[in-house]
Amino acid sequence: MKPKLTRIGRGVLFACSFALAFFLSGQGAEREALKQKYDPIVRSYALKYNVPAELIHSIIRAESNYDSQAVSPKGAVGLMQLMPETASQYGVKDRFDPEDNIRGGVRFLKDLCRLFSNNTKMVLAAYNAGQEALKKYNGIPPYQETIDYIQKVMESYPRAYIGGLPVRKFVAPDGRMVFTNDPFYHLNQKVRASDGQF
Repeated sequence: MKPKLTRIGRGVLFACSFALAFFLSGQGAEREALKQKYDPIVRSYALKYNVPAELIHSIIRAESNYDSQAVSPKGAVGLMQLMPETASQYGVKDRFDPEDNIRGGVRFLKDLCRLFSNNTKMVLAAYNAGQEALKKYNGIPPYQETIDYIQKVMESYPRAYIGGLPVRKFVAPDGRMVFTNDPFYHLNQKVRASDGQF
């Protein structure tokens, strides 16, 4: 026999559901206001270092949920959760200062983009687990935290490559230096060359 909800029980259930939705929407509105507050800083450094603002926002959301005073159990601090060594390497004086933290985090991201050919998953894995972990495992480490982190960031930044496809450089059969972001361009050229159509 199924238990039936009484009129009072349904009313209590509805009130609790409404209160929870109101609470969560208030948190969402608060976070959206914080995102808007930091957006000019994010856009400024995104433009300066050629890193997509959407990616920076996705990382901030995953790392600190826009809490500039956030401190992780491992010692990462601020909006982009910079570790002391990373902050020092990128000239960050105050990890709690939003602008200083974002500047250092974006510079770090730019270096990771160069190091991992703009491959989003590799860059995010290195940001989360560290470059040494990627070297150790010759790719994305099997840490559940890192796997979850990549998935969380890519929910709002679902691109395989940061800023588009990486640019490749090769020498065409006729000796020309070719730069392209088409991953199949060189293969197409070889086929055409073998058909005498290059």
